[in-house]
Amino acid sequence: MKNPFKKVRLFTVVAMLLSVCVFSSCDEDSDSEVLLGEWQKKSDFAGVARSSAVSFVIDGKAYVGTGYAGSIRLRDFWMYDPASNNWVKKADFPGAARSAAIGFSANGKGYIGTGYDGVNYLKDFYEYDPATDTWTQIEDFPASARYGAIAMSFADKGYVGAGFDGNYQKDFWQYDPATATWTEQVGLQGAKRLNGFAFTVNGKGYVGGGQNNSVYQTDFLEFDPATGQWRTLKSLASDQRPNEKYPTPRTYAATFTIHNNGYLVGGTTGTTSGNDVWKYDPATDTWTELGTFDGGIRDGAIGFGIGEYGYVGLGKSGSLRFDDLWQLNPSIVSE
Repeated sequence: MKNPFKKVRLFTVVAMLLSVCVFSSCDEDSDSEVLLGEWQKKSDFAGVARSSAVSFVIDGKAYVGTGYAGSIRLRDFWMYDPASNNWVKKADFPGAARSAAIGFSANGKGYIGTGYDGVNYLKDFYEYDPATDTWTQIEDFPASARYGAIAMSFADKGYVGAGFDGNYQKDFWQYDPATATWTEQVGLQGAKRLNGFAFTVNGKGYVGGGQNNSVYQTDFLEFDPATGQWRTLKSLASDQRPNEKYPTPRTYAATFTIHNNGYLVGGTTGTTSGNDVWKYDPATDTWTELGTFDGGIRDGAIGFGIGEYGYVGLGKSGSLRFDDLWQLNPSIVSE
């Protein structure tokens, strides 16, 4: 009698191999390489497990809040101190509970805005002062209400753009805390996108990933705030990066910056989440794969860099949501 489980086992093995390929690199070179970095589990997040939260860093401390717990959206707000490896509850975010918002820090204060409350796309914005643990509502985001936007900051100004308002967007705006005003910038040079990734390195911003009309985007862009202009870099595709390793297209990836490099962790292609880790070097426009994230596959996580270390936490895998936090030490070398 034929064993029906043989086919099941074979299918499972094939599926696992395909999943590794999807969230690795399109480069077929399998030569062994020296991988940098070691992950260490830190103190669990003190709030409920969630995905699509926001985070920003001020004076060596991370601030985390909002998000989606699977049945409810959230507005609680927390501070993580890496020196004591401890979470402290802060004043709740005063706007509507929401997920898929954006957060950034500028000029010593934090900002959270846009997002989705389960019914409405949002455009309200709030400023957080860590010195007094207080929130102040500022001028609304001047473009359309939306969720899944990107954000970045450079010293004393924040930038917000792209996302989804019923249509996919690629506009880009600057917020200046000194004048409490928004100013429209040159829009993204590449594609429109929802849930793209963004990070800053050495005074420039980098944007990629996301999807536009269900197409996962491969373009990769550099923004220079000094000139207000975008530059198109080599896309994350084999025709522009032959014989190179690079991350495959994705949404909901976590990012952070340390040691003059940008880092990209996990994300999803819509059907499969990943746990791959990538380091980007702007000086050479090259990507290096750093193995896998020890916290497992996930998307919709938070990421931030503080001092010598990078951090990734929260997020989800399927319907399972996480409340963990992991620290990457990139200076450790392993074979």
